Amino acid sequence: MTIKVGDTLPSGSFMTPTEEGPAPISTDEVFKGKKVALFAVPGAFTPTCSAKHLPGFKDHAEDLKAKGVDAIACISVNDVFVMKAWGKDQGIKDEVLMLADGNGAFTKALGLDFDGSKFGMGLRSQRYSLIADNGVVTQLNVEEGGEFRVSSADYLLEHL
Repeated sequence: MTIKVGDTLPSGSFMTPTEEGPAPISTDEVFKGKKVALFAVPGAFTPTCSAKHLPGFKDHAEDLKAKGVDAIACISVNDVFVMKAWGKDQGIKDEVLMLADGNGAFTKALGLDFDGSKFGMGLRSQRYSLIADNGVVTQLNVEEGGEFRVSSADYLLEHL
């Protein structure tokens, strides 16, 4: 079943790149007591994700924070080393927390996974954005058919 507005995000953990190397981070550490803008991409370094999705959230980080967002996080079913390299390539400092859902466990628990095997990608995340307030989904924007519209930073800002 797919997560919906009003649901609590499932418990789990991710890997995130740090100055000291890869580190686990729990959903509580990411979401508890905070208003978080989370967006998911089908894959790091993929065209739309690199040209529009991540840059949009980087560029609008201050605008989102001005509207009450405490943190911005990007999740992808990639390993932590790929997420680190992608963040570096995109000039991400501390504007966006890069979360590796390497095995897709969190993505599956949300019901927002898809099988990209016919593209040689295996299990991936659908493209979406959401707002979680203390771990409860208050806004959810899932793209249809490979589009890039409702999961953008611009769209999220308009609806905050």
